[in-house]
Amino acid sequence: MTRGIQPADLGFFSVLASAGNLSAAARELGITTPAVSKHLALMETRVGLSLVNRTTRRMSLTPEGELYLQHARRILGEIDDMEQSLGVSKATPKGLLRVNATLGFGRSRVAPLVSRFVRKYPMVEVQLQLAVNPPPLTDDAFDVCIRFGAPPDTRVIAKQIAPNRRLLCAAPAYLARHGTPRLPSDLARHNCIGVRQGDEAYGVWRLANGRTRSATTEAVKTRGNLTTNDGEIAVSWALDGHGILMRAEWDIERHLKTGRLVQVLPQFHTPDADIYAVYPQRHQLAARVRAFVDFAVLSLNQQWAAGKP
Repeated sequence: MTRGIQPADLGFFSVLASAGNLSAAARELGITTPAVSKHLALMETRVGLSLVNRTTRRMSLTPEGELYLQHARRILGEIDDMEQSLGVSKATPKGLLRVNATLGFGRSRVAPLVSRFVRKYPMVEVQLQLAVNPPPLTDDAFDVCIRFGAPPDTRVIAKQIAPNRRLLCAAPAYLARHGTPRLPSDLARHNCIGVRQGDEAYGVWRLANGRTRSATTEAVKTRGNLTTNDGEIAVSWALDGHGILMRAEWDIERHLKTGRLVQVLPQFHTPDADIYAVYPQRHQLAARVRAFVDFAVLSLNQQWAAGKP
């Protein structure tokens, strides 16, 4: 018997893992459940490892099965990319798309966007992973990363998909008790809510007195008794009147409209944090990547134009 991993095993195992059980995989593949079981048994014999834990009611992957699946899906995605680069494929978006985004923005914006995307492109399988900090740009674990700010690495493609500003804000109740800052230096006397995210210097807020080249920027070392790595928690603390917060307009705009938060020092500007889709250069011809990025640009800019960031 032929030993080792066979090309046909990769697609089979990907379908099996997505289906969740043998009978569902059989329906997806158009074969019988015993045939699925036999194919799986042959695979495990060839590699000499157990890939699946099977019971009468459920199926789960072993650690070796998880590793097998990870590599199988990556290889299948590279085959799709090669077909599209050679013009063999009709460039219909399909295959596995691995997306990474930050926690708050990922939950509130990217997850609904993915839902609409797969409804339009049902042949694409999306894996969305949320993280506090973006992964290294050289990491091969993701096809597209949604992040704030343009990355400095020229080895990747960064496409701006939506504008974004960081704003200072606070609850009216906090400002009524502690006063409203008039100058950036006044922030040093206020309770400022800290957010530890990304590689930015923690606790240092930079404010400029304009957007021209002649504008001067002041770096203010802030202090406060509340710190978190989750933006939604920080916003909730600001709503509760605990202090002044610097946060992306996408996260607080609805609270500014209702008056639950008030912008602080609006005449000063913080560094922009436009939203970018970042992906490796080798993925620029992949139909699923291009379709997702274009879909994100259209969807988020429609929301921005409608005044609903």
